[in-house]
Amino acid sequence: MSTTATTAQGFQLQIRGTLAQDYSDVCTPEALTALTFLAQFNDEQKRLMNERIQRRALRINEGRPITFLEPDSEIKGTGLRVQDARDGKFAGPVIPRDLQRQWLQGTGPAARPNSPVRVNLRNVAYALLSGADGWMFDGEDALGQITTMSLDNLRSLKLAIARDPLFLEVAEQVAREMNAWAHEFFGREIISDWLKQLDFTTKIFRARGLHLDDRHIRIDGKSLSASIVDLTLYIVNNYKILLHAGSSIVLYLPKIQTAEEAGFWNRMMTALERHLGLAEGTIKVYVLVEQLEATFQLMEIRAALGLHFVGFNTGRWDYINSVSDANCWDTDFINPNIESIVMTYGYMRKYEDRVRRAVNTPDANGNFALWQGGMEPNIPVGSAQGVAGSMKKARAGAIREQQEGASGKWIAHWKMVHIIRPVWEEIGENNQLSRTFPPLTYTAADAAGLTLLEPAPRTVRGARNLLSVALQYGNAFGQGLQAAALKPADFFGDDDILYLMEDMATGEIRLSILWEWMHKGAALTEDDPETGLKAGDVFSSRIFARLLDEEYAKLLVAGNRDVYEDSKKTTLPIARAIVETYVRDPVKAPWYIDLLNINLNNSDLETAKQRIVQYMEAFKNQGIRITENLDTLPAAGQ
Repeated sequence: MSTTATTAQGFQLQIRGTLAQDYSDVCTPEALTALTFLAQFNDEQKRLMNERIQRRALRINEGRPITFLEPDSEIKGTGLRVQDARDGKFAGPVIPRDLQRQWLQGTGPAARPNSPVRVNLRNVAYALLSGADGWMFDGEDALGQITTMSLDNLRSLKLAIARDPLFLEVAEQVAREMNAWAHEFFGREIISDWLKQLDFTTKIFRARGLHLDDRHIRIDGKSLSASIVDLTLYIVNNYKILLHAGSSIVLYLPKIQTAEEAGFWNRMMTALERHLGLAEGTIKVYVLVEQLEATFQLMEIRAALGLHFVGFNTGRWDYINSVSDANCWDTDFINPNIESIVMTYGYMRKYEDRVRRAVNTPDANGNFALWQGGMEPNIPVGSAQGVAGSMKKARAGAIREQQEGASGKWIAHWKMVHIIRPVWEEIGENNQLSRTFPPLTYTAADAAGLTLLEPAPRTVRGARNLLSVALQYGNAFGQGLQAAALKPADFFGDDDILYLMEDMATGEIRLSILWEWMHKGAALTEDDPETGLKAGDVFSSRIFARLLDEEYAKLLVAGNRDVYEDSKKTTLPIARAIVETYVRDPVKAPWYIDLLNINLNNSDLETAKQRIVQYMEAFKNQGIRITENLDTLPAAGQ
């Protein structure tokens, strides 16, 4: 059953079941009109994603590394010359007032699994009362997608931005709870005037990436890009109130791989602005530099987004995964333990350096852009010793990024705001715009640096950590917890080892590294007394099988605090089946999230196994990704 409407543009919009009525506050007539208007871009989104897969296949088949664009070529779909983009011969915006100081940005969703509106609004209240300069409300990596969570997320944001009485009631209660925690942790309160505090934090929304399709809305019988859905529903529902309040309309754009894709986003935003009667560039965007290919095209991406672009973000986890995936053909490219791949490691150091040079290159009008540093995943929950050690480490990471030129940093939990924000308060500068760095160069050495490996441990302990957290993450995803506090099973019950906030990206990279180790014959660097393996032994299929059995067994006997009891016969076995297929298959799946998405709201292991096989066969035999909601596909003939 679905709601179907044919629009003036000739598109037929289908909304699953009774969702159009159940979420009439989100799926308003104005929003649906704009959505069908932007549906004109859906076929191009599908083309761009097909071309991604084709480029990936070509690299694998020909052993071809990613390279820089030819300077005299044109950025497809933009009319911009590559060299002009690199030279800053394009027009970007002046940074808006409420984005000039973004010392600390928090991230997290505005909805929880299977929760009523009041409970979801607590997420927003914590964020806006936290004292963070900005909060990226996540529609992608950290937002669960079971049932109707994507729509619940948008509903929460609309109620909060509109200052609905229910939200204000929730916010007042949350403020008391936050002060109670702060009084115990800091010896002082952190919120003096909760109502005034709600105005402090800039509201930012991360739309889902171009690689994803929406689970509930289809157009002309085809899956509709999740990017189009999120862009439209968030902005149409909130732009009037945000502008009336003098606030910027700000998005984070994830998973962009090329400047052509950035230009596609630019055209969609410009079309929506015109449809709503807004000036071009009203919508402002940060770009998450999460893909290796994007690092080869930073200035080109900035130019392609033109008046919409305000800054880059250096997110660690997704980027590591993209480097691993882009080099899956190279038998010499084998990552070390994930704990070793910090921002100062080899290719990560080179990546960060290119981002800061790109934002500090002026455009044609002398405007610079922002660089928001990466994620701090620590949470101050654990033993006194564990918290003290982790907070010291977190503060040191923030100091390093500030010294390197970042204008601010990300955190994964509101409790970290008053621990990390002082790093920038002590400096006192709003941002680091125009700080001088050498201009970007485009040499063979620059290209090689972006895949630079350096000596680091590769151990059985590292493999156990990868496997344990990957299994737990897949399990959490199946329960609607795309952001979850996790740690390896061997450390359950040890409060000196803190939980880290993990999202989709951390699941991706753990499996990518395990795939590398097994299919490229990774040599261990240390002896392991427990297994009897020696330094120099190759990480084999046999070792993987043993560790998978052992780490899975630990989760089956774990307490409810770490692994929900009711998940052990539902989503956890499915998580194992996905991990095993992903790591064992010699053909590397392009996205771990695809295998999770096709099993959302499914707790039957046999059904999951059939879907995993269906996905892998479609990808291997036809070169296509299954990105639709398999539970709601139209019946044959419909």
